Amino acid sequence: MLIVGSSGAGKTTLAREVAKRLRLTHISMDKEFFWLPDWVARGRSEQREMIAEAVMNDRWVMDGSNPSSFDLRLPRTNIVLWMRVPRVVCIYSVYRRAMKTYGLTRDDMAAGCTEQLPDKEFLSYIWNFDRRHAPLFERNFDLYGPHVPIFQVKSRREADSLLDLMRSAP
Repeated sequence: MLIVGSSGAGKTTLAREVAKRLRLTHISMDKEFFWLPDWVARGRSEQREMIAEAVMNDRWVMDGSNPSSFDLRLPRTNIVLWMRVPRVVCIYSVYRRAMKTYGLTRDDMAAGCTEQLPDKEFLSYIWNFDRRHAPLFERNFDLYGPHVPIFQVKSRREADSLLDLMRSAP
C-alpha cells in the first residue's frame, strides 16, 4: 500500500496506524531512502535501488510521495491512499509538528535529522502542491498503475473513519 500526498497531510501518521492494524511493515521513505544522518541527501540512484528492493516484499505500507519512483512502486502495490487534505491544514500541521518536536529527531527520520522550523521554500511547496504536483501524480498513476485503486482521503475525519473501519474488520 502506498500513502502519498503533501507534506503535513498526515501520510506517516496514517501509514503507521494502517501498518499496525493490518500487521504490515511500515516504510518511511524519508527515513529509509531519502536521508542519511544529519540531513545529508542520499543519491538518487542509491535511493532507487533501495526502493526497488523494498517493494519486492509482499506486505508493506510505504509513506512518501516522490513521483520519480512511482514507476517502481505503483506496479508493486495493491492500493493507493492519496492524502488530499486542504493546504491550510497541511501548513498548520507542519507548524504544529515543528513546535512539538523542534530540535528532536522524529521516529520517521534518519538519525540526526532534527526537526526545524519550516522555511519559505517548504511552505511554498505545500501551498502549491495541488497545482504543481497533483497533475504529475495523476499522470504517473495512469502510466504506472492503471489497475491500482486510488482512494482520496480529504480530511483527518476521513482518515479516522478509515482506521475505524480497519479496527472493526474481522
